[in-house]
Amino acid sequence: MLLCNRAERPGSAWQRELQAALPAVPIDPWQPGMAAEYDWALVWNPPQQLFDEQPQLKVAFNLGAGVDKLLSLRLPPALQVLRLQDAGMAVQMAEYVCHALIDFFRQLGVYRAQQRQGLWQPHAARERRAYPVGILGLGVLGTRVARAVQAFDFPVLGWSRTPRAVAGVRCFAGAGELDAFLAASRVLVCLLPLTATTRGLVDRARLRCLQPGGCLINIARGDLVVEDDLRAVLDDGHLAAAVLDVMAEEPLPAGHWLWSHPKVTLTPHISAMTLRREAVAQIAQAVQTGLRGEALPGLVDRARGY
Repeated sequence: MLLCNRAERPGSAWQRELQAALPAVPIDPWQPGMAAEYDWALVWNPPQQLFDEQPQLKVAFNLGAGVDKLLSLRLPPALQVLRLQDAGMAVQMAEYVCHALIDFFRQLGVYRAQQRQGLWQPHAARERRAYPVGILGLGVLGTRVARAVQAFDFPVLGWSRTPRAVAGVRCFAGAGELDAFLAASRVLVCLLPLTATTRGLVDRARLRCLQPGGCLINIARGDLVVEDDLRAVLDDGHLAAAVLDVMAEEPLPAGHWLWSHPKVTLTPHISAMTLRREAVAQIAQAVQTGLRGEALPGLVDRARGY
């Protein structure tokens, strides 16, 4: 049986579409105190109570790419954790990054400000080769973003924990090559998962490794970046801009400096939203694979954190 804490109520669109895709599998929305025992749980920001009441669960399928919040809970030791591998998120992230990159590179924010002033003033064109784009995290999502950026003829670099090869991308790997990767980048795109080793990774020293006059684009997790350090490099001019879809605290509190900083553009964690149709298809495939006793797709290494 399958339990879904994403179904807000019995008969929700999620439950209807899941049931249509898995007609032979009983699917119930989670309610506190349920007596029945389930094998699988489909979860999004689940409460600890769900796992306390269902310790026999075999699989938890996280309805998103990031699993840091799920792994912070007390989970049954043998529980297997799956995550959405794409489900329409990669193309959304690619278009978000390309929009932010081109807006910055073409100085469109400057022209918007000039429009408000009634000022007609063209600025010199920039050279793409002077704005290399570094993708921090070359997994499925990062590779898709890299391919999209390549289409606009920017130099593209990528960094990953272990060596990877991506056509047309200058690849770096491991802690020993991180500073060299940053020094070769003017635009930095954060796409790493949040783990104990990546929390606070993008601090003042690493931001200063970037080529001056660049831009930070973070669409991964807010805690990857030390926000006070980001403020310092924006204020002293080393960074020209930051585009943030994620923050350390969400929703961002009223009065936080990020709301009003003139070099910061914010969006409310919308760079990649879970698309129900694509997610349901991936969930159904995973459940059917599990029922056949085959290796599950999208399996998370709980010790590694992704």
